[in-house]
Amino acid sequence: MTGAGSGAFERYVGIDYSGARSATDGLPGLRVYVACADAEPREIQPAAGKYFSRRGVHDWLLDALADPLPTLIGVDHSFSFPLAYFEQHELALDWDQFLDDFERHWPTADAGVTVESVRRGQCGDGAARGGSARSRRLCEKAAGAKSVFHFDVPGSVAKSTHAGLPWLRRLRRQLGPRLHVWPFDGWDIASGQSAILEAYPALYSARYPREDRTGDQHDAYSVAAWLAQADACGELEAALGPALPPDVAEIAAVEGWILGVTSASS
Repeated sequence: MTGAGSGAFERYVGIDYSGARSATDGLPGLRVYVACADAEPREIQPAAGKYFSRRGVHDWLLDALADPLPTLIGVDHSFSFPLAYFEQHELALDWDQFLDDFERHWPTADAGVTVESVRRGQCGDGAARGGSARSRRLCEKAAGAKSVFHFDVPGSVAKSTHAGLPWLRRLRRQLGPRLHVWPFDGWDIASGQSAILEAYPALYSARYPREDRTGDQHDAYSVAAWLAQADACGELEAALGPALPPDVAEIAAVEGWILGVTSASS
């Protein structure tokens, strides 16, 4: 385990994601905050336009991670799907293969493609890679989060997830071992390495006054703030290494895990 209690990272990024519109559209619901050391998290503005697009966030992350500063990134969409999805579609229990297969069916990073256009059958083949809105990952059950297949309801991350996974795949392909994807690359993050993980703002946002931020801004702010504070006080170390039963940890290696969820029943 990294020495998180002594400050394993030097920069903390909170991203409140959005699955609206297409990959190149500026989205008011897509927000990025960065915290360094004891400084208050600050919002990052896109290089062009008023709001970030998903492509813009991807490009910003590539630029930011070119810097060797150890960075921890929390994103509020799911990084994988329930084990039942893998079984239903007879997929190998391999996260990289999952990402490849998903993007073949949900090409939501392609120009002009939206989650809704795939859902309507206008492109891709989303109907061949779906799941039940009642199907949830173990960490979602423990956190009280909605299913990755539960579209069109308040608090849903289904659209964000279906729009964000192809960009996560691109980061993985472009950065390789320079970016640790937790927990798929292991629960332990090597000292000095940057990492990206799944965050759930509802677990942290109540700790911070909202002030004049929008809901999306506050979610991104809260993720960045909590990552920085948890690293400074030692709470992050426990969060990165939850004491899960072996059977739960084995499933989480496929389904992924939400930072801050400490237990679940299989």
